[in-house]
Amino acid sequence: MRSVFAFLLLLFVLIAGRPAAQASKTPRAYYQLQVFYYTTAQQEQQLDDYLQQALVPALHRLKLQQIGVFKALENDTATEKKIYVLVPFRELQQWTQLDAHLQSDRSYLQAATGYHNSANKAGIYNRIETTFLKSFSMAPALQVPQLEGPKEQRIYELRSYESSSEKRFRSKVKMFNEGGEIGIFKRLGFNAVFYGEVLAGKRMPNLMYLTTHANMEARSQNWKNFGKDSTWKQLNAQMEYKENVSHIDVTFLKATPYSDL
Repeated sequence: MRSVFAFLLLLFVLIAGRPAAQASKTPRAYYQLQVFYYTTAQQEQQLDDYLQQALVPALHRLKLQQIGVFKALENDTATEKKIYVLVPFRELQQWTQLDAHLQSDRSYLQAATGYHNSANKAGIYNRIETTFLKSFSMAPALQVPQLEGPKEQRIYELRSYESSSEKRFRSKVKMFNEGGEIGIFKRLGFNAVFYGEVLAGKRMPNLMYLTTHANMEARSQNWKNFGKDSTWKQLNAQMEYKENVSHIDVTFLKATPYSDL
């Protein structure tokens, strides 16, 4: 009887533990973050038309959801303005096959006629900058912000953390994952959309993440709470995480009306 009981107990433990094991193995997503640089109001309108009427609907037809389209808050005063487009992929193959799918989509090609046939020297954009990322192990999937209130008032904060070596970069990624920095952000209500390791981009080694706040006042309060958080202070004091970031860029964004996020 004892052997039968032991077998049944072992079987129960294996079955009971299976969902948790599967939940911890969520595939890590990939993210393409493109920045369209432009100068004039006409370019902005043309880009909005292309993104809203051609690209985003085509991505949706490919079952790519949660597309983020944002404009930099500094656009009002900057000479060269920016539109950010965030596309999440469940698998790397979805990214490698994206252009082929778009070129075979008749609805996309028709809607994008003005975009593709724009003037050579005064085109719809000045240039495009592309960054390709892989999600963190402890934040494997993109998250839609869980915020109440008007979407147009939200502040999206994109942060880029460069490191002076690959070793220091891995230290900072570990700080977010195993160190628990992701958990601190979650507990304090930062509403992170994604955390990602930059696989290819203009600045490397580098990681980026995007958080969301109800407004600028809420954003400032969230960071004040973060700075005085006891758990963060203990984490930041650990020697293994010292001097693992050499440069930080912060960009404030606002979502376009046609953004999924």
